[in-house]
Amino acid sequence: MDHRISMPPANPDPAACEADDKFHDECGVFGVWNVPDSAAVTALGLHALQHRGQEATGIVSYDGKRFHSHRGLGLVGDNFSDAKVIASLPGRIAVGHNRYATTGETILRNVQPLFADFEFGGFAVAHNGNLTNAHQLHRQLVRRGCLFQSTTDSEVFIHLIAISLYSTVEDRLIDALKQVVGAYSLVALSNQALFGVRDPLGVRPLILGRIPGYSDGGWVLASETCALDIVGAEFIRDVEPGEIVIINDAGVRSIKPFARLAERFCVFEYIYFARPDSVMEGTPVYEARKAIGRVLARESGVAADVIVPVPDSGVPAAMGYAQQSGIPFELGIIRNHYVGRTFIEPTDQIRNLGVKLKHSANRPVLEGKRVVLVDDSIVRGTTSRKIVEMVRQAGAAEVHMRISSPPTTHSCFYGIDTPERSKLLAANHDVQEMAELIGADSLAFISIDGLYQALGKTGRDPAAPYYCDACFTGEYPIALPDQVANQDRQLSLMVENT
Repeated sequence: MDHRISMPPANPDPAACEADDKFHDECGVFGVWNVPDSAAVTALGLHALQHRGQEATGIVSYDGKRFHSHRGLGLVGDNFSDAKVIASLPGRIAVGHNRYATTGETILRNVQPLFADFEFGGFAVAHNGNLTNAHQLHRQLVRRGCLFQSTTDSEVFIHLIAISLYSTVEDRLIDALKQVVGAYSLVALSNQALFGVRDPLGVRPLILGRIPGYSDGGWVLASETCALDIVGAEFIRDVEPGEIVIINDAGVRSIKPFARLAERFCVFEYIYFARPDSVMEGTPVYEARKAIGRVLARESGVAADVIVPVPDSGVPAAMGYAQQSGIPFELGIIRNHYVGRTFIEPTDQIRNLGVKLKHSANRPVLEGKRVVLVDDSIVRGTTSRKIVEMVRQAGAAEVHMRISSPPTTHSCFYGIDTPERSKLLAANHDVQEMAELIGADSLAFISIDGLYQALGKTGRDPAAPYYCDACFTGEYPIALPDQVANQDRQLSLMVENT
């Protein structure tokens, strides 16, 4: 992921605040080895992963002699629908990347895959996640004379590989990985091999697949199984936490240079990020979301006439809620899929109407009804408040909000773009206060134990939680050196100003 090295602005504009009232998707990575028309196949894979990032996209291919690159701002279709662009990316090997939507400046130099020419040849890397010691490494590398071309933590990998004293690409990559701290998956390409890597705790996803019919290749690396489906590839397995998969003409080889640690896969993949038709760590996402909805209904049922999802992410959970409660499921809110982030909202009055650009109330379904709205999360609460208001204006007699995740009380530092903790509604208010703020008759979240039960566990074991759930619990499984250093600097400034 292109997580920016620079700190976010202290006072973002109102439109930016509105934009981050949802967790923003991380990033999508994709790579193929020995596949004809590798760039076209990679573009298809990135299209399937478009939900993981809509800000920018890029592909680097290798034709056996030279590397070729095309990167651009916007969606996959905006950049790779032109046959001339695909033709400019020859070769049977390629890696690609979708960058997630974020606030702040969007510049081409931050678009991945990043590429560099080393003494051993070219090297491209596409990264999903966040290095939590990126600021510290950045300062160290700059002192050593490294010149950074982007403002992303992903470039740290490039410079660590460049200064490594090891001779092989494989050993240089391992050397770099042992210096970084964070949650990540990445695909990387040299003139000798395609690499797939997951962080030691396996927070970010990565899978291995194969396109049938290629006895000497056809290998695929991707963030999700839905990217395999679109290119006709078969799922082979998940890349394991702490594993480096090396693909070359000899086949697939695995090395595990890190000490074995307890897995902490991101639980929010099941709640929101992954596409519903993907399978994550052996669990179908669609079924997981319906199971979460069923548990939510058992924990917080309420007398109602209709269950209505907040589309699209709330749909499977609402289906499960309706199944469990026996209350009819209806599409009481219709989503407009043709609204992008570039729509201009020049005044407060127009901005307040903005939710109606994306969602419209289905009045005949809502009028006079006791409505249960099911959504995946509440971040700032601004969107929830507008949705509740819209449903009331459509004539609903009661509006009850049910959330298929526990209260989001902490920011994520592992590759998900979240507001700072002071901007999270659940970090500053109890559930009753939140209900009043969003205008709902009642509000309830699934419990943390209920979430784990829906995913096939007996509950959350505090000694071994299994998932990364830091955004709900504040228990961060990976060290946060940059955050600690930043807090120390702020404390020092406060002392100096006292």
